[in-house]
Amino acid sequence: MKKILVLHGAGMDMRGKTMIETFGPMLLPEYDTKIRAFAAELAVAVTIFHSNSEGAVIDRLYAAHGENYDGAIINPAGFTRGYPALCAAITQVKFPVVEVHISNPARRGTVSEVGAACMMTMAGFGIQGYALALRGLRDRA
Repeated sequence: MKKILVLHGAGMDMRGKTMIETFGPMLLPEYDTKIRAFAAELAVAVTIFHSNSEGAVIDRLYAAHGENYDGAIINPAGFTRGYPALCAAITQVKFPVVEVHISNPARRGTVSEVGAACMMTMAGFGIQGYALALRGLRDRA
């Protein structure tokens, strides 16, 4: 069974509480429930981690490097731009990292610097973007 780390970046704990017109009403614990259900359907083991601290996200990503993870998914949220240490960490781990956004940041005028460091980006598919990313990482040879 593949092991995937799911990272939620800065501000993800505000989902469903603010900017509902952009991100919808789903709260972060509901995201996690859906992600775990997607993982169960795909026979993938997931560990989910959230922090509003860039250093904590980087530390968790580096820890996964030594814990035999097969991949990671990151919704950088507030870490999308201006976090070169996070981007560097993504390029230094031995597994692929997929960036996921519920909405399309480019449509809002944001170009993701994290996405440039990742293997690929899923954007604009809502919560289903996590399912697509999990499937892609599971099926990656």
